[in-house]
This record gives sequence, structure tokens and C-alpha cells, in this order.
Amino acid sequence: MKYDLNLMPVFLTLMDERNVTRAAERLGMTQPALSNALNRLRETLRDPLFIRERYGMKPTQMAEELAPVVRAALSALDEAIGGQQEFNPALATRQFTIAPNSYVEFVLMPVIVARLREIAPGIRLRLTPFGNDLVETGAVSGATEMVLGRIVDPPDNMVVQHLMDDGLACVVRKDHPDVKDHLTQEQYEAMKHVNVLPPGRMRAGLFQALQQRGVKREVAVSVTHFLAVPEMIAVSDYCATLPRLICQRLARDERLKVLPAPVDLGTFPVELAWHVRYRSDPAHRWLRSLIAGVAKEHDLHQGEGRA
Repeated sequence: MKYDLNLMPVFLTLMDERNVTRAAERLGMTQPALSNALNRLRETLRDPLFIRERYGMKPTQMAEELAPVVRAALSALDEAIGGQQEFNPALATRQFTIAPNSYVEFVLMPVIVARLREIAPGIRLRLTPFGNDLVETGAVSGATEMVLGRIVDPPDNMVVQHLMDDGLACVVRKDHPDVKDHLTQEQYEAMKHVNVLPPGRMRAGLFQALQQRGVKREVAVSVTHFLAVPEMIAVSDYCATLPRLICQRLARDERLKVLPAPVDLGTFPVELAWHVRYRSDPAHRWLRSLIAGVAKEHDLHQGEGRA
């Protein structure tokens, strides 16, 4: 029996999404094209593979049994072929799908893009939402090549690399009537706050840090991205508690001032994760190295600033 390997990623993405529309979006296909691919799979394997239900598609028993075998086979094939290839960044043309959380998108991605423009102009990046878990980002199936952020409970088929750590600081408007050059815990607790709720497990980090240290905070408004914070702080007496590297950028805004947090709120990790199928891919290895180098530079700069 002949198999079309191009259909296997379609099958795995459908296993992850259980929805034709979402699967088509992740794969960059139209819904009719994906439905056609699914029909070809069904004909080849002589099994419906997915049964339509009210809230999605349920895999058949054959699909459940086949999925881990297909994942392992594609991973082995990618590793065998990738390991034989050479990679020249100056000449390479390839698109990478990457899921950075909002912190990484703000702090690291501009530097990464600038480096690629200089040394690998043919490399293109497609950024996709970080999502609430690795399945949602497409990383577990391998449809998304890399995930950047805080990685919690990764499955066995994901490799996780620690890149750097960052701490927290506070931002208020420069002419705040009650806050000068120092922010006390009493002032912090009396103020209203702008809170950032990025997707993913990172959202609980600040709440937990404050709770562990017995610090109270009244949240007046919650936003979904760091870019929304400066305008809100500039026209209010609110305070925002943000990662230090983001605060360093906001400090350039003459309307704002950055202050140390009233208590030490600890640090949080920034990590890089990828599917094992990309472990030996030369282009993937090269891009991972570039990203790790950019993160290391930021980490060293932070260390010098804290010294």
C-alpha cells in the first residue's frame, strides 16, 4: 500500500484540534483542501478516522492507535533527513512558525528579527498566538516549530531549554502626586493597578508572588498586552507591575517613571520549547542558537544593571 506522507501532518493536526476550521488555519490550508486531504486519508486507511459530534470531531479507535505511531515515524524521518543536510543562513529560504508569549514578542523578537535581516535575509517568521497550552499553540504536533515563554508541564515529545530570567518592577506616571523616587508597600497597596493578563500559565505568576509575600493589590483594569499599559498609566494615578526588561523600555517614555517593587517579587523564567522531530534539523538548530544568544545578551545586561 502506498502512503502520501503529506497527509500525515493533516492527520496529526486534526487529532490535536478535533476541528476542521482550526486545523486548516494552523496548517495554512483552506477548509475544502483540508477536507479533501481527510477524504484521501479515509480512502487510503479504509476508516472514517474522525466522527462528527456536536462540539467537534471524535477520533475513531484506529485514529487513536495510529496517532502515536505516526508522530514517532515523522519525528524519526525528520531527524534522519535533517541530519544529512547542511545549512547556510545567508542563502537559506525558509519560514518558521513561532509562538512567543507577549513578553517575548515585546522584548526579544525585535532583536531576533534585526539579526535575521542582517545574516539570514531569506528566513521568514510567522508569529502565532502563545495560547493557553502547548497543544493549542500547535507545538505538540510540530505544526509550530518553536514556543517561547514560560513552559509548564511539557509532554515527553517536547524539548525545553532555559534561556534567561527576568524580575519585576513598577511603573507610574512621572508627575504622580503621591509617589516620588521610592514606592513603599503601604503606597503600593493603597493604589489602584493596571494588570496584564497574557495568555498561558504566566498569568498566575505575579498574583502568586504577591500572595506569598503578603502584599495586597487592587486591580482597576486588566489588559491583554504590555503595549496597552503606557497610555493607561500616563493618564491616571494607577501603577503597573511589569517585567524589568519591559520597564527599561517604558523608562524612555518621558511621561513615565520606573521604580523598584516595594518588596522583592522574585524572578520568572523565559524558556524555548520545540518538538523532538526538530532536534537534528540544521536550520532549526541554527535559529535556536541565535535565539539563545539574544536571550543571553539580555540576561547579562540585566545582571550588570543589578550589580
